Amino acid sequence: MAGLLHISAFDYIRPTEMQTSAMTDARVAARDYARAIDALVPDGPDKTYIMRKLREVQMWVNVAITRNADGSPRLDETSK
Repeated sequence: MAGLLHISAFDYIRPTEMQTSAMTDARVAARDYARAIDALVPDGPDKTYIMRKLREVQMWVNVAITRNADGSPRLDETSK
């Protein structure tokens, strides 16, 4: 795996204020989508899978907001 990701790829990065705001907006959107799915999709294994994947996607959104493609920290306030 050497050379594929930035050395800090597995470190915690404290989000900037702008990134925190973007993460909150994304969480609200994911929550709203989850509520729509909950109302439209019948209970069962497919719905469970969808909800788990939505949670996973939300986690990756947070990563994308705070990191560059190589895993290095995205530190500038204008990154959104």
